[in-house]
Amino acid sequence: MFENKVAVVTGGANGIGRAIAEEFRKEGARVCIIDLQPNSYYVGDLADQTVLEDFSRKVVAEYGHVDYLINNALPLMKGLDACTYEEFNYALRVGVTAPFYLTKLFTPHFAPEAAIVNISSSRDRMSQPQTESYTAAKGGISALTHALAVSLAGKVRVNSISPGWIDTQYTVYKGPDATQQPAGRVGNPLDIANMVLYLCSEKAGFITGENICIDGGMTRQMIYHNDFGWTLQGGDAR
Repeated sequence: MFENKVAVVTGGANGIGRAIAEEFRKEGARVCIIDLQPNSYYVGDLADQTVLEDFSRKVVAEYGHVDYLINNALPLMKGLDACTYEEFNYALRVGVTAPFYLTKLFTPHFAPEAAIVNISSSRDRMSQPQTESYTAAKGGISALTHALAVSLAGKVRVNSISPGWIDTQYTVYKGPDATQQPAGRVGNPLDIANMVLYLCSEKAGFITGENICIDGGMTRQMIYHNDFGWTLQGGDAR
């Protein structure tokens, strides 16, 4: 299905991005990674406009077109107390501006039946304290998804995935960490990579503008004091 297709994966050197890149390669795709971390294709900062332009030129010069764009790169996570103005804007440049601009750069070069998959987070709908830069970026890319789906209607399908707790080391958790989740376990990168490949496939040809939350059911689960082995410390349960 993906033989000789061209897949661009941002943040593809580690974690979820690496799993996505590896699954595309297994299916015969040609994978173009951009990441700050060492990788075999392109090392660069997604917050830099000139880097994005240089990267896109390289991809188009080598392959002539793009079939799939996976916007996965991880924004900075800092909160209200510690995040500076510059750091907050940096998180948005990596998490929202780069996906927008790469889409713009690749738009003339998307192949027929192309697809974009944006990696958001379940934090686009729920939060922990002191995570504002990351949460804002993930909320932004979720909204950007349906905006791009409408603008690219008939040319490129655009969807997003919101992962929950994904352990990139494939740790097998037991006890409350596992049992609190309706799926009975913590997620791993393949849970996300499998959905990415599905959304890029012809099987998902009638899906666009959608966000799919892959979190083991946690955003549907209400947890109170003494539920699933969890005990509230330092206060009264409500």
